[in-house]
Amino acid sequence: MNDFPAHESATIDSNNTHLHYITYNTGKEPLLMLHGLTANAHAFDGLVASGLTDDFTIISPDQRGRGLSGYPAFAYSIPDHAEDIINLLNHLGIDRINIAGHSFGGLMSFYLAANFPERFNKVVILDAAAEMNPNSLEMLQPTLGRLDKMYPSWDAYLQEIQSAPYNTFWEPAMERYYRADVKPTDEGGVTPRPVLANIIQVAMNVGATEWDCHVREVKQPALLINGLDEYTMGEPLLPECKAIETVEILQDGIYKAVDGNHHTMLYGDGAKQIVKSIREFLQ
Repeated sequence: MNDFPAHESATIDSNNTHLHYITYNTGKEPLLMLHGLTANAHAFDGLVASGLTDDFTIISPDQRGRGLSGYPAFAYSIPDHAEDIINLLNHLGIDRINIAGHSFGGLMSFYLAANFPERFNKVVILDAAAEMNPNSLEMLQPTLGRLDKMYPSWDAYLQEIQSAPYNTFWEPAMERYYRADVKPTDEGGVTPRPVLANIIQVAMNVGATEWDCHVREVKQPALLINGLDEYTMGEPLLPECKAIETVEILQDGIYKAVDGNHHTMLYGDGAKQIVKSIREFLQ
C-alpha cells in the first residue's frame, strides 16, 4: 500500500458472508465511506479518505467482495448490503455516524439514510452515477462495455491498479482477487472483468429500485458532489442537470460541482476540492 495512513483490517461474519473492512486514523469522529463497483473505486475512496484522516476516523467496508470477503458482496441484494452495514455499525458500537458514498456507494448511502434515519447524521454523495435513472441498465451498457478495455499484459493492468496514490484494499495478498477478475486473450493481453455477471445483476437490481422514493425520504442534510466532467469507467453517466434534479428533491440538499471526474481526480489533484467540500459540510 502506497504510504497509506495507519490502518487496521478486520472481518466480521454478517448475512452469510465475511465482510472485510478497514478503519484508519482511529480516535476521531467516525465517517463511513462506501465505494463503487470497480477496482478504481477503492483508489478513489482512498485518495479522498487520505485527505480527511486529520479530521475523521474513516471506516470503509469492502462491498465489492475484494479482500477477505467470503464471496463477492455484489452477488446479493441492496437490502442485504444495507443489513451488512448496520451489522458492522452494531459490531463497532456506533449508534450514529456521517456517511459518504461514491457511485454505487452513493446510492447505498441514500438507501441507508432513508431506511435507517436514526443511524446517520449527514450524507455525502460523490458521483452518484445515474443508476437512479429509470433507464439505468441502458445507460450502464457503455460502462459494462468499457470492461472490455484491453491491457497488453497482466503486469500492465496491475501497474495501473497500483499506480493510484492510495488504494484502500490493495495489498500484495489481494493480487489473486484481481487475477480472478481478468480474462486472458490469445495474444497475451488481459481484459478486466470484475465479477461481470454480478455487476449486471446489481445494475438490474438497482434499475428496479425506485430511487426517487428513497431520495425524497432522506431527511438528513445531504451534500451531492458531482464532477463537471462526469465519468464512470469512461462514459458520461450523470450530467449536471441530473445532479441538480436529485438535489432539488432532497429535503435538505446542497450541490457542489468540482473540476474533473473521478478518474482524473484519482490520478491528479482534483480530490482536493472534494476533501475541502466534505470537511466544510461535516464541520
